[in-house]
Amino acid sequence: MLKSSLRRVYLSTGVELDCCVIGDPSNPAIIFLHGFPESHRTWRHQLLALSENYYCIAPDQRGYRGSSKPINISAYTADKLTADIFALADALNVEDFTIAGHDWGGAIAWSVALNGQPGGLNVQWAGRVTRAMIANAPHPAVYQRLLVSDPVQRASAQYVRLFRDPASDAVIANGGLLALLEKVWGWQKPEAMDAYEYEELLAGWEDRAAATAMLNWYRASIISVPAIGEVVEVPAWAAVGVPKLMIPTLLVWAMEDKALVPSNIDGIKELVPDIRIERIADCGHFVTWEKPETVIAAMQTFLAQTN
Repeated sequence: MLKSSLRRVYLSTGVELDCCVIGDPSNPAIIFLHGFPESHRTWRHQLLALSENYYCIAPDQRGYRGSSKPINISAYTADKLTADIFALADALNVEDFTIAGHDWGGAIAWSVALNGQPGGLNVQWAGRVTRAMIANAPHPAVYQRLLVSDPVQRASAQYVRLFRDPASDAVIANGGLLALLEKVWGWQKPEAMDAYEYEELLAGWEDRAAATAMLNWYRASIISVPAIGEVVEVPAWAAVGVPKLMIPTLLVWAMEDKALVPSNIDGIKELVPDIRIERIADCGHFVTWEKPETVIAAMQTFLAQTN
């Protein structure tokens, strides 16, 4: 079991992140990004396994648990969340790294990779990201297109509209994040999660400021989620001129994910030419701990092949 103490890291972006840092700093670095509504612990199995040969860094991202929680929604735009990751690498004296992400962490991992690949979108960061490993997090442009064209994905994403609704804040104020997730998703303890991890998760949800900050990720996002039956066009940013990700990329996809449907895989090679896709059957959204050994094996194989 992963029971490492967290390191408080002060970033040049003005926030402080609690980070799990494990492994030899002289080894190649991997930065692991968690998603909603979790923490660095979503990667607990992979951190233990990969830290034998890699310097593994897993922050509780901006707005989560004990990390800084700016009040304004504008503090949670993708550019700021992306900048945090490069600032984290700077603070830990990491020059180049592999980026890994799940769910919302995967969304930011796509951004980190696109900005930090050789010739990337940000000249300051270009060349620092060597590989990407993403689990059940769609490419933003593919996801946006599906939200317009695919009624199944659109229906599965309606919870985002509820998270963005200011009325959700009152639910959190009265009952914490658990109350909101019970209302929106009918949340129950996942069968694959042991009691210790579930208590850790619930403890993080009790913090009302963190719960609101976590929703602010959705509120600050440029992703447009149309209502059921609404007729809309694909936003220009996702329709044409989408930059390609050219670095080696592993995409792990749990095929029973109800929120992010498997059609997010279709056509991804057009945008990510050097991609390997690992489809995992009989597994839901939280693939990193529902099928940890399968994810570890896929990552180890990918890392060995792209070393």
